[in-house]
Amino acid sequence: MEHTTPWWKNAVIYQIYPRSFQDSDGDGVGDLNGIVQRLDYLAGLGVDALWLCPVYRSPQDDNGYDISDYCDIDPLFGTLADMERLIREAARRGIRIIMDLVLNHSSDEHPWFLEAKKSRENPYHDYYIWRDGVPGTPPNDMKACFGGSAWTWVPELGQYYFHQFSVKQPDLNWDNPAVRRQIYEVINFWIEKGVGGFRLDVIDQIAKVPDEKITNNGPMLHAYIREMNRATFGGTDLVTVGETWGATPRIARQYSDPAGDEFSMVFQFEHIGLDQQPGGEKWDLAPLRLTELKRVFSKWQTELYGRGWNSLFWNNHDLPRIVSRWGDDGAYREVSAKMLATLLYGLQGTPYIYQGEELGMTNACYPLKDCRDIETLNLYKERLEKGCSEEEIMRSIHAKGRDNARTPMQWTDGPNAGFTTGEPWIRVNPNHRQINARRQTGEPDSVFSYYKRLIALRKNTPVVQNGRYELLCPQDPDVFAYKRDDGKNTLYVVCNFYGRPAEGPLLPVREGQVLISNYPEPPAGRRLRPYEAVWYLCRNDRADPAPSGQ
Repeated sequence: MEHTTPWWKNAVIYQIYPRSFQDSDGDGVGDLNGIVQRLDYLAGLGVDALWLCPVYRSPQDDNGYDISDYCDIDPLFGTLADMERLIREAARRGIRIIMDLVLNHSSDEHPWFLEAKKSRENPYHDYYIWRDGVPGTPPNDMKACFGGSAWTWVPELGQYYFHQFSVKQPDLNWDNPAVRRQIYEVINFWIEKGVGGFRLDVIDQIAKVPDEKITNNGPMLHAYIREMNRATFGGTDLVTVGETWGATPRIARQYSDPAGDEFSMVFQFEHIGLDQQPGGEKWDLAPLRLTELKRVFSKWQTELYGRGWNSLFWNNHDLPRIVSRWGDDGAYREVSAKMLATLLYGLQGTPYIYQGEELGMTNACYPLKDCRDIETLNLYKERLEKGCSEEEIMRSIHAKGRDNARTPMQWTDGPNAGFTTGEPWIRVNPNHRQINARRQTGEPDSVFSYYKRLIALRKNTPVVQNGRYELLCPQDPDVFAYKRDDGKNTLYVVCNFYGRPAEGPLLPVREGQVLISNYPEPPAGRRLRPYEAVWYLCRNDRADPAPSGQ
């Protein structure tokens, strides 16, 4: 059998937060028909697939990550017929639709949980995780990610149920074979609808052992995933990416082994925790050390090479805007946004663009009254009770709050950024008058146009897909430089990570070709301007070895 490279290894995937992407009916909430309206924009950018955050029927306690019906669409977003239309219209443009599956927990309004609460003898009771107890004394001291105890008392049963997130998101009991069969039916339902793959939310938590305080990487995790693979998407060309906060390269290799009995790839988040205090939470801010970022990226590039697959991302719906986080959202917004893209897109793996990233959208830094995220609101209350100052709390929220990523997509400089004709569910960032798609799609030097060129380059530069990675100048505190070598060509990626001039490494670039640069003219010599970034391509029969220890 002829070996073919899976399509997703040469793809760029675009993440959509549906309630904030495009509203088609004026109710202030984005919807599926709004996405259809913007498919030509996405096709023009050059993306291959769209990952949609959950659009299933839901009470919306956690913006759709609390699902009450896995096989229906929430009226906020449209109908099942609208979803079928989106799948068809996207396919006409060569774009696949990736569904976000939340399989660790359901809504407490899901029929399964409503039945589970009726009695201990109900057949659905064992779909969830229960423990006997007395009011006010939970089974243990485990905390939920959104604050408070991970256990909630149900007086009519005399039991606690377990939830790692909101009280309205009870965890499913994957040890029950009936639960797993129901979940596999859900997956196959969407496969039959023609979706292109799945992103699996907090999938490393499905095999939890609460009595031993094990929440991720439980002992049965990989057995359950392999069973799911066999029963659903195994043997297809669907892309599957697991959200795995606790993954190490060793674990990630197990998930994404080319043998293909688990997932295509995983999201790992080691780089995302580098700007928080050791042993603290994401809200406990600390400066990013570039040498640490280089160490982490390099570890994943080298340890997964030939034995797994990387997902490449700066942003998602849970993370702040990268240009505000590690770039400069002021005077150097455009050039730093381009630098961050240049750095990421030269690595091996599948890149993910979060909506608006291709425009250089920034954090919004709203006052608390304009925040909508449950995690943020709980954090504010908890830290205020612990004696933290309001100023300190808001500094953390403005830096790391999830609402930063969830402000409406900035389409135009007009009312509500062209997102809706109604009242938006969350405030539009006022800088939409300067940062918007209408302005950038017609500008050859815009952030959008730069992303478009990068995407095309990735698809037409084989060394980006296959080349071996080597970090250059590992101890340089200002410059992130690496090379990719596939035997025929060497790609050099050089990025000044900061807003001050820096000295780049001495590279054999005289005979090389500048593929892309974020300044009108590429660097002159080794001197790099603020946030300057460039790709050089050298033929190996003409290039000299590059020093790696400078």
